[in-house]
Amino acid sequence: MDKATVTEANTARDWVQNADAMFLLWGLPATIMLLTVCCTGGGWVITITWTLALVVMGGACLINARRCGRRHCYFTGPFFLFMALTSFAYGVSWLPLGAHGWLYIGAVTLIGGGLLFVAPEWLWGRYRQAQSGAHGC
Repeated sequence: MDKATVTEANTARDWVQNADAMFLLWGLPATIMLLTVCCTGGGWVITITWTLALVVMGGACLINARRCGRRHCYFTGPFFLFMALTSFAYGVSWLPLGAHGWLYIGAVTLIGGGLLFVAPEWLWGRYRQAQSGAHGC
């Protein structure tokens, strides 16, 4: 298979390239996170919603990395899962981040997620190429 065919196959299986999947798996969870901060300010509601939203986003990234080899998903998946754990730990008072902990978690998630979305693809390209003998997309 030549590089153009691999890229077409990768793109066809890439949830980031599908507007509906992009909205449901990343846009909606991010919107819910934002709304809970604006409307609740903290407590169990934000702990549960942020933890679940970040698990959905991280899990979707890891599945998408496996599906199509999208380069940034290999980085954003574990990052979002780590931020889910951080959100949970702060929400149940295991992680002392002070009164502005949700702001810190939100800022790290936004900035870190943005950098991990852009940098790997800028450095190494959009898709990981299948190794010979490995399963392609």
